[in-house]
Amino acid sequence: MNRVHNKIFSFAFLDSLFFTQNKWHQHGVFLHTLRVTYYALKAGEFQFFAAALLHDIGKPFTAYKKDEEDFRFNEWSFTDHEEKSYQIIKNWFFISEYTKKIVRYHYLIRDIKKSKKEDVKRYVLKKQIWDDLDKNMQEDLQRFLHCDDLGKGKKRRD
Repeated sequence: MNRVHNKIFSFAFLDSLFFTQNKWHQHGVFLHTLRVTYYALKAGEFQFFAAALLHDIGKPFTAYKKDEEDFRFNEWSFTDHEEKSYQIIKNWFFISEYTKKIVRYHYLIRDIKKSKKEDVKRYVLKKQIWDDLDKNMQEDLQRFLHCDDLGKGKKRRD
């Protein structure tokens, strides 16, 4: 797990929150979050409202430069940002367990695909988490991922 914990007024935190993420996101975390919320509501997926607002709350805390590509394009990596987001909200009594699961596992589908190619040990762990989720949660995560993808905007580069 990524051990980065940026301070709120650090450059990495503020830059990723308001301006820069990576090649898959046109906007910073804040605007991306608003876009995901918009697309969830537009699709009539009202059960995703809170999750859409909170799914990336931990992302700016985890922003770091992982490799040469991040430095070259002035972008950020966010390894395990979904777990950080979950850790922030897990004890909030006013957030449902359903929402907490969506936040915690919203990147699981992508993580499984990515780790299958790059890290077999991580793949096995993430696949087991997926297999332990009930069918309804798996379907909801697939629909939430679609809203998340729409919230990314147009890619800046490939």
